[in-house]
Amino acid sequence: MNSLSLVRGVNATLGRLAPQVIARRMRRQFMTPRNFPPKDWEAPWLGSAERITLRFGISALRWGSGPTVLLMHGWEGRPTQFARLIEALVGAGYGVVALDGPAHGRSPGQEANVVLFARALLEAAAELPSLQAVIGHSMGGASALLATQMGLHARALVTISAPSRILGPLCSFANFMGLPARARAHFIRLVERRAGIPAAHLDVQRYDLAVPGLVVHAADDVVVPASEAKVIHEAWFDSQLLHLETGGHQRLLADPRLIEAVLSMLSDVRAPACLGGEPEASPAPV
Repeated sequence: MNSLSLVRGVNATLGRLAPQVIARRMRRQFMTPRNFPPKDWEAPWLGSAERITLRFGISALRWGSGPTVLLMHGWEGRPTQFARLIEALVGAGYGVVALDGPAHGRSPGQEANVVLFARALLEAAAELPSLQAVIGHSMGGASALLATQMGLHARALVTISAPSRILGPLCSFANFMGLPARARAHFIRLVERRAGIPAAHLDVQRYDLAVPGLVVHAADDVVVPASEAKVIHEAWFDSQLLHLETGGHQRLLADPRLIEAVLSMLSDVRAPACLGGEPEASPAPV
């Protein structure tokens, strides 16, 4: 028996005998991220970034200057995972700010969830120039969608490999860990209590999405099913869908087609000088 099978067997037994006890343990595990060191290829981007700390302690990296694009990584992710996209954005004349999510990197906290990620985006937006775009990967994408319902303003929004609702990942985690029905129900209630929002409310189909958007997903994503992208796209009237055949859950962040689609969208919505963007050509006199 391998270690995962053993863990699942223990969880199944304890889940029947003491469902609340195992639910509390799984809630802590679900909301406590591991911090992984950057890959070798990320090192140059760490070295070239300016480290900034926002008012409430959230840490971030900044590159370039120009209209601001705000990035949010996913669960157990890092800002420099966006390296190829950052390079393209800076080269196109944008200023990029990428957050360390709560309890990730140098940002404070021991636990995190999608609501805390969304609040971090709101805190960042309150201190930065008007946002040309917000781009989120995985849970960072889900948090960006939620943040728009909490008052986040940007001229465009991009989600990459994002779930359409939080109940899906909750159930997937509970099933993966072998929790029986009663323990699974307790686990979901504990997560909801910690986040302060019912899981059913964290669903893109309940959102009012007025910002132009781009939804990107790869067909071979084994972490978040590619079908989630279609759900987001269909619930989001003013969105485009980019479906990639390959790229998994993270490799697509460097896909030239994703980068091209992001730059094209930003070009379409680029703000004139009076709205915080770079100056554009003066209109012809009338």
